[in-house]
Amino acid sequence: MITKAPEDLYTAEPFVPDRGGLPALRRAAADCRGCPLHRDATQTVFGEGVASARVMLVGEQPGDQEDRQGKPFVGPAGKLLDRALAEAGIDPAEAYVTNAVKHFKFTRAEPRKRRIHKAPSLREMTACGPWLAAELAVVEPELIVVLGATAGKALLGSSFRVTEVRGTVLEKEIHGRAERLVPTVHPSAVLRSDDREAAYRGLVADLGVAARALG
Repeated sequence: MITKAPEDLYTAEPFVPDRGGLPALRRAAADCRGCPLHRDATQTVFGEGVASARVMLVGEQPGDQEDRQGKPFVGPAGKLLDRALAEAGIDPAEAYVTNAVKHFKFTRAEPRKRRIHKAPSLREMTACGPWLAAELAVVEPELIVVLGATAGKALLGSSFRVTEVRGTVLEKEIHGRAERLVPTVHPSAVLRSDDREAAYRGLVADLGVAARALG
């Protein structure tokens, strides 16, 4: 009988502890082998923030800087997000930030060349879902800000289209909990935009909806 390696089963479930707060989850996630992405990534990049955060921001996956530093949203997109949050009236220090996928997925054009971000598959997002469910259960945010299409698909299913619902307050059941969500674009999309100023204004406007929803 051939026993599959844990990563071939595509689920983080066996690695998620039954009890303990965010520190216990972070320690356990460091050893996650729930999908093959752990093989090439430098380290697991778990969520950051206080367990009492009223708002949880969910992005796609760590980028190059996040993979090296082990913290989410520390690269250029993270700096832009902090600026947009502050402008919209949400204190970045009071938010919990995480990603739908906890390992950096990338390709290399050539050996030793820059690592190029590659979007995670639905199977990889689903495999990482138990970590996001555990974070939601501990933090119990009043509102989830969904950053981009991948995070939206991870939370709301493969039919999610950020352009159709951005800047609106959605009420959905997520991992067995009734949640309020405000979708918007990922800050990296602002950085890639031809009209960066207009894209940034749109992000701030969407985050303003989130700020008002928090009251």
